[in-house]
Amino acid sequence: MTPLRSLVAKDSPLSVEHSARTAGAAVASLLVAQLIRLPEAYWAGITTLAIMQSTTEATLPSAIQYFAGTAVGAAIGGWASAHFPGNPFAFGACAFIMGTLFVPFRLERNAYRTASITLAVVMLLRTHSGWTIAVHRFFEVSVGIAVGLAISALWPEHRVG
Repeated sequence: MTPLRSLVAKDSPLSVEHSARTAGAAVASLLVAQLIRLPEAYWAGITTLAIMQSTTEATLPSAIQYFAGTAVGAAIGGWASAHFPGNPFAFGACAFIMGTLFVPFRLERNAYRTASITLAVVMLLRTHSGWTIAVHRFFEVSVGIAVGLAISALWPEHRVG
């Protein structure tokens, strides 16, 4: 199979409506985060782009995994940043430990990926204390998830065919 053929959608092709819903939800997330004065409001818009799917049913599992991963990554990142700020070995150890903690719960890799990304943002960005970054990141992502779910529910995409 050629790489180009693997890009062609078989079951859920992109539509103009989906693009409009996703872009509108991302803008709404960004505006809400700015309205409540979150310092890095762009994370709300980025999160909405990451979780938006064609239907609310498809968006909800992605949103739950993103939320859980962000919560775990923020908590561990806040703790690790307070004790080992910017330490690459502590960062690697925390990423490994999070993964091993997720295994018994049979969580999707998406939750682990989000937790690891959040860990990196909280632990390795040194603009504020680790706990401050962790709390901000958690709320910014939560706004993005909430707005994405709301838009998916209020503006369901109409399937063609």
